[in-house]
Amino acid sequence: QVHVGEWGGGLVQAGGSLRLSCAASGRPGVTYAMGWFRQAPGKEREFVAHITWSGSSRYYADSVKGRFTISRENAKNTVYLQMSSLSPEDTAVYYCAVAEYAPSTAWASTRGYDYWGQGTQVTVSS
Repeated sequence: QVHVGEWGGGLVQAGGSLRLSCAASGRPGVTYAMGWFRQAPGKEREFVAHITWSGSSRYYADSVKGRFTISRENAKNTVYLQMSSLSPEDTAVYYCAVAEYAPSTAWASTRGYDYWGQGTQVTVSS
């Protein structure tokens, strides 16, 4: 069992920045591929970004490419999502997810992750 917790959400004005953090705790010495998703009211949960366990590869949704950056600090088992140039369309609950057994090729889908955090609200005002 892997426990996942994210934090850092809040209210920010359009054009502003915010950094989300996510910590995963599981088997000692194991590093996991991790991702960020978001879900706006009335919409399905959508992929935002993914980072491999080593940090050597990163993937982004087209809607956030160039504005968001995913990174990780393996010594702390923590992943970050730096968000800049935020717009009201980025308003959503942001979820961190951990992949342990799921297919590694499904990183853009919720099927690609086994554990999820509770989510953190990000609200961007116009």
